[in-house]
Amino acid sequence: MTTAHITPESTDTVGAKTAGFAVSYAITSILSAILVVLKEGSQSIHDGLAAVTGHHWVTHGLLDVIIFLVLGFVLAGRGLHLTTQAMLWTIVGSTVVSGLIIAGYFI
Repeated sequence: MTTAHITPESTDTVGAKTAGFAVSYAITSILSAILVVLKEGSQSIHDGLAAVTGHHWVTHGLLDVIIFLVLGFVLAGRGLHLTTQAMLWTIVGSTVVSGLIIAGYFI
């Protein structure tokens, strides 16, 4: 069994499904952070989401899952490929940006 070592010059690529769902995570993460800001800034959006399932966080979570799955399958089907390093930067970068969006709103 071989193990992969990720280095700055790494050119190993991940498969289409992994790449598709990594990009899907990145997009969903940022959209979710934006939705947090929208819910906090607009009572009507907050109430509208709460009306769908009974609680705004449940609806928010369902939207996140739906967006993640739909985008993931669409992007995976397009044969997207990323290097391992690009995938990791995409995931980490979107997570940081999402956190900054939410933190920036509350600061």
